[in-house]
Amino acid sequence: MDVIRIALLGTAGTVLCILLKETRGEYALYVTLGTGICILTCAVGKMDYLIEMLRKVQEYLPLDSTYLNTLLKMIGITYIGQFSSGICKDAGCSSIAGQIEVFSKLSILALGMPILLALMETIHGFLS
Repeated sequence: MDVIRIALLGTAGTVLCILLKETRGEYALYVTLGTGICILTCAVGKMDYLIEMLRKVQEYLPLDSTYLNTLLKMIGITYIGQFSSGICKDAGCSSIAGQIEVFSKLSILALGMPILLALMETIHGFLS
């Protein structure tokens, strides 16, 4: 049911934004920002549950916690990057939005490199 609530919130924010763009264009960005922050706070609640479940999975499986922490950081970078990029696009700053997206992708790549190197070392150990 949370998805329906978020979808309705997003739809209401979009309709309000469209109406405000015609009369008071400067307020449309604030409505977009407010709607996005409301949805972000709901997503944080879901992330708490997800983190708790991943910790339980980690108890059952012998996983290194750095892999799990890296995965959670990647999820956070992705969400924050998309959120801020979307706001910049709505404000008409698509070049800044593109730079945020590129930086987010590079950050995720940099976070994943140690895991990729560990995988390569494991494969090299099997082949040797």
